[in-house]
Amino acid sequence: MADNDNFDFAKGDYVVYAAHGVGQVEGTETQTIGGVEVKLYVVSFEKDRMRLKIPVMKASTSGLRRLSSADHMDTAIKTLKGKARIRRTMWSRRAQEYETKINSGDPVAIAEVLRDLKRSNDDSEQSYSERQIYQSALERLAREVAAVEKITEGKATQQLEDIMGIKRDDLIEEDDEREAA
Repeated sequence: MADNDNFDFAKGDYVVYAAHGVGQVEGTETQTIGGVEVKLYVVSFEKDRMRLKIPVMKASTSGLRRLSSADHMDTAIKTLKGKARIRRTMWSRRAQEYETKINSGDPVAIAEVLRDLKRSNDDSEQSYSERQIYQSALERLAREVAAVEKITEGKATQQLEDIMGIKRDDLIEEDDEREAA
């Protein structure tokens, strides 16, 4: 996982919360909870229209961390380029493992999910739940790539799909055809 040694987040910093992905620190606030003054980080997740308040003292144990380093993202990209590991276990067990990897917030683990669920454009054997998990992993990794590289999420998604050899133009044309119908 990415280094977690400094939890002095400032307003405007991009952070990763394992269960929700990339968010932006809005600042800190103090609330009285159970008669105790607690300092909280306020993190907004614009894509999910959500605000999360995390106690500063619990930031490390709650899964809040800085964005991944360029080296860690390179490791995730290398993982993405690797050969898929298709295991012959029951889908429900694999799906549970994939969800756990996505919710870990670790870009390398998320890249493993993408690598293993990637299908060529011609292959329509993917089930609905496989597509859902794939899309969830793609969005989560694309958000962090976008924040690290300071590009849009759409460009990050396209980069990741290019790395995996997925033809984006075909997908866009299909979506355009569906909207026109």
